[in-house]
Amino acid sequence: MSLRKKLIAGNWKMNKTSADAASLAEEIVAAVGKTTDVDIVVCPPFTSLDAVGKALEGSSIKLGAQNMHPEASGAYTGEISAAMLRSLFAGYVILGHSERRTYFKETDAFINQKTLAALKSELKPILCVGETLAERESGDTLKVVQTQTEQGLEGVSKEQITSVVIAYEPVWAIGTGKVATTEQAQEVHAFIRSLLVKLYGEALAQKVRILYGGSMKPANAPELLAQKDIDGGLIGGAALEARSFVDLIKSAAVAG
Repeated sequence: MSLRKKLIAGNWKMNKTSADAASLAEEIVAAVGKTTDVDIVVCPPFTSLDAVGKALEGSSIKLGAQNMHPEASGAYTGEISAAMLRSLFAGYVILGHSERRTYFKETDAFINQKTLAALKSELKPILCVGETLAERESGDTLKVVQTQTEQGLEGVSKEQITSVVIAYEPVWAIGTGKVATTEQAQEVHAFIRSLLVKLYGEALAQKVRILYGGSMKPANAPELLAQKDIDGGLIGGAALEARSFVDLIKSAAVAG
């Protein structure tokens, strides 16, 4: 029996109006709202956090955000702080997603600032790491993942590390329909676990959940979730439709 409860997190990205988001949340609650053997998180856009939070009330499903700014307040037009997220009862926040790194040029140092700020506000960071196609083809996968993991966790204490979730997302497998083989995914997850052992010791490293974030779907989920170091999924496209998301949650419950 694993020390780690499986976690399925839905990243809705820039999709769904507030009303559409509330409807999707209600469908998910109706299907799996009492589930306790898998942790479930949904991460709608900022504009839908309030509506989705209300739809989740009374269920076991947790609310997450897709990003945040490291500063507590100030002249940062268009940005959202940890305290603002907490005021809407968000419990998780996705940080360092490959799309933030690629399109918005976020650096490991900036993502690390966000991670520390999230923990300080008692938000659980879902820290994303992963390599591009060019980096994989040049044999740099583990080097890239090591740098992003170590720099992302700089200053995170032993007391804090079990509140962090890491998501491995091979960038070349996001939204492309390409999926890392089960062996490729497990290899990188095991490598991340070994980094955590070096940084925090064996006992704490075994408590940290590492999610797979590269086009997990109901068809490939059972095989991925059966791997020793794959503790769940950070789900993009398949999270936008209740049935496929619920199927993933059921796969995680079986893999438990």
